[in-house]
Amino acid sequence: MFTFLTNHWGLAGIGAIAGLVMLVFVYDVFIQKKHAIKHNFPIVGNIRYWLEMIGPEMRQYWVANDKEEMPFNRDERSWIYASSKGQNNNFGFGTTEQLYSIGYPIIKHAAFPFPEHKAEYAHKDKTYIPCLKTMGTVHQRRRPYQPQSVVNISAMSFGSLSANAVEAMNLGAQAAGCFHNTGEGGVSEYHCRGADLMWQIGTGYFGARNGDGRFSMDVVAQRVEENKHIRCIEIKLSQGAKPGKGGILPGVKVTAEIAATRDIPIGLDCISPNAHSEFDTVDELIDWIERLAERTGLPVGIKSAVGASGFWRKLATRMRQRGEGADFITIDGGEGGTGAAPLAFADHVSLPFKIGFARVYQIFQDEGISRDVVWIGSGKLGFPDRAVVAFAMGCDVIQIARESMMAIGCIQALKCHTGHCPAGIATQNRWLQAGLNVDDKSKRMARFIQSFRKELLSLSYACGYQHPCQFTGREIEFSTGVNQFSRLHDVLGYTRDDTGLKETRATDTSEPELVN
Repeated sequence: MFTFLTNHWGLAGIGAIAGLVMLVFVYDVFIQKKHAIKHNFPIVGNIRYWLEMIGPEMRQYWVANDKEEMPFNRDERSWIYASSKGQNNNFGFGTTEQLYSIGYPIIKHAAFPFPEHKAEYAHKDKTYIPCLKTMGTVHQRRRPYQPQSVVNISAMSFGSLSANAVEAMNLGAQAAGCFHNTGEGGVSEYHCRGADLMWQIGTGYFGARNGDGRFSMDVVAQRVEENKHIRCIEIKLSQGAKPGKGGILPGVKVTAEIAATRDIPIGLDCISPNAHSEFDTVDELIDWIERLAERTGLPVGIKSAVGASGFWRKLATRMRQRGEGADFITIDGGEGGTGAAPLAFADHVSLPFKIGFARVYQIFQDEGISRDVVWIGSGKLGFPDRAVVAFAMGCDVIQIARESMMAIGCIQALKCHTGHCPAGIATQNRWLQAGLNVDDKSKRMARFIQSFRKELLSLSYACGYQHPCQFTGREIEFSTGVNQFSRLHDVLGYTRDDTGLKETRATDTSEPELVN
């Protein structure tokens, strides 16, 4: 038999293929009971599922044009990849955007730009752009914190992301001088590679619980005391991807290491409650913020998507009346999201960033306390033009998530919720993780943040400013109709608070100075 097979290897190969096909046929028709297509069209029906599985990749490279793919089109991804790799991130032959489409933003340059040669650098990194506010000074926290970068890494938990991905981001954040938000999964060892940390505490209180699974202020205080990288605490009320619903970590991602970090069962879905157990009124939230700040000495803020406005009006009013409350507020747009979410929540719950942020910011302006808060924006803001709009609306800092994932190699395969991320980022599969080289990807992360800030500075200089937070609604216009553009200032109905830097646009081209 062996001699026959070696002498007739072609027939042997055909026989093996035929046997495999027969096994698939038997399985499709007589064994599996879930798929009618496979039963009714055995063998051939499997091709349909295979094509469905690789559909996003095929559309991404062969079908969709450069502006069609969602949530990030090919041009956007190309800019991120080139920036992170230190390659040429310029584009040729003019814009391919539809400039007259409703909502399209235009940044109006100044007749007399700010001269780059007059820029003064307070840091060896010439892309250094610090936040102009300090968290915690208004409420006299013992350990106030001034973010050293206006561009930072947004909340993504260890568990949702792999160990290698978290470590690469943290090392990149350290090199670029920005802070790294831990996400609600707690502070893992991979978050502790040197970057400043914003510790996010969600409804599951992971990393902040005692033995019976309840929140423990003693555990929080001990964790902060032991980890000097934690510079501020963010209370997550909701997030843009699934506001009003707790975080979801599919069981396929809950390894023994993650189960130990979060104190949860191995291999089971980890679904956080949709509401906090420590407070359920505005005054109780403020009380909890104050207890956290008093015990740790750190600035404490909140993160939320925007839905009903009543909560924000009550919060602003009580913060003004009490002289207490959040040191910073992160507004997450409904377009945000990195992990698993029910489709209805991802598509239809919470306002998009520009609408939601404008409503909340104006409420705090009306109460006269918007200057007392460090405003952080998140939700698909990882491009310089979008960041400029966010700063003009009132943001002091932005956080970026999915763009950070792309900076370290994400190909937008849309597999985040399955545990089968081919880039080794949103998975706990050891084989897939092994493909993500921490040293290389951390350098890419740092280069992306620095390239981003460099372009922000270029846009600021072009408009006559030295810092991106000097943008207001006056220099940005949106298409609001046929051959009609309106100033952002007029669309919003407010102007962001001034920064304390002198105006340099148009008539005064000298270098901005701090106002005494």
